[in-house]
Amino acid sequence: MAITDINAYAHLTDDDVAALGADLDALRRRVETDRGVRDATYLRRTILAQRVLEAAGRLVLWNNRSRLEWVMGTALLSTAKIIENMELGHNVMHGQWDWMNDPEVHSTSWEWDMVCAAPHWKHSHNYVHHKYTNVVGMDHDVGYRLLRVTRDEPWTPKHIAQPVANLILAATFEWGIALHDLELKEVVMGNKPWSVAKPQLKDFLAKVGKQLVKDYALFPALSGRRAARTMSANLAANVARNLWAYVVIFCGHFPDGAEKFTVESLQDETPGQWYLRQMLGTANFRAGTAMAFMSGNLCYQIEHHLFPDLPSNRYAEMSVEIQRLCAEYDLPYTTGSLGRQYWQTLRTIMKLTLPDRFLTATADDAPETASERRFAVTAQFEGAVDAVAQRMEGLRSGEFGPRVRRGLKTAIAERRSRRRVAV
Repeated sequence: MAITDINAYAHLTDDDVAALGADLDALRRRVETDRGVRDATYLRRTILAQRVLEAAGRLVLWNNRSRLEWVMGTALLSTAKIIENMELGHNVMHGQWDWMNDPEVHSTSWEWDMVCAAPHWKHSHNYVHHKYTNVVGMDHDVGYRLLRVTRDEPWTPKHIAQPVANLILAATFEWGIALHDLELKEVVMGNKPWSVAKPQLKDFLAKVGKQLVKDYALFPALSGRRAARTMSANLAANVARNLWAYVVIFCGHFPDGAEKFTVESLQDETPGQWYLRQMLGTANFRAGTAMAFMSGNLCYQIEHHLFPDLPSNRYAEMSVEIQRLCAEYDLPYTTGSLGRQYWQTLRTIMKLTLPDRFLTATADDAPETASERRFAVTAQFEGAVDAVAQRMEGLRSGEFGPRVRRGLKTAIAERRSRRRVAV
């Protein structure tokens, strides 16, 4: 099963978790106080760059006569769509720039270049996903109601098709996001009133119509005899944007170490425990400046989930402080290369196409699924870890220097040590 007692899983006391929450609150206040001209300048330059790239791409495609021009136009348009989606749309609608009091970049007025209507996304993502992050049964982003990514979800025959479903979701990611908040299955089953679903469906169809006309009618028509080439370029740019968004989002939520939680874990959840759930439920991937920008700085998914409404251009510097806190509280800071994080995600998707009887690990102790029970020490291993335990007790008591916390990172290391001894 998923994690129910987050303090026990993290091997931290109530006081430790409260202190961690206070440290993170202090970090938030420091960044909020420091927001200003350099942040606004970053945003304005990003908007300008995105618009220039899109205009250049549209211009090349308007009269594209060769394969090279088609490729160049498509590449420029794809890049513009990715920036608009990841660094602008996603972050503006999180309220990261509301402090500027500028209607153009305010979360209540921004509408992005994809088929998902902004109000629907803000409910399913800003509210449901960020409040109930990785809580099985409440956060619908755990598998997007399509993929089995944790053993806490019972296997059914439909999961055999996961590899194909995963490819379809990747290529049509904007449509999956657009349908996410509509919950059409709930409407058909009678669990969601039509009075609620009808206005949502109208907004959805209006947004879809606008996007389809723009990309597949208006701009192709401006290309005259080359309309079909422009239409195919627009389609390719949308698919490229979908694939990149899918990879970034999946690498932030489904690699090994991105934990899942039970509904019971929310009972009497403190602010410190909410912070801790964000830290344990998400993962980063390493990126240089360019890749970080193209990912909307969501290569810092941990920082984003801790502070979703702080400017994304601050995540890199905030990550230094977050890593320091992870070291102080002995918590893992889950990160790796983009390739490694996606490989672990893909391995989970492929592995969980199978019923549990074909899987070796348990729902309490698997790379993609764990609970506080994973750290239960059986009698046969106790003697083998005495030396490690004595060393850690010395560290905790201050025998070898200043007292340090014994948290989840050490617990994982000790457990791996026991396994090696057992083998």
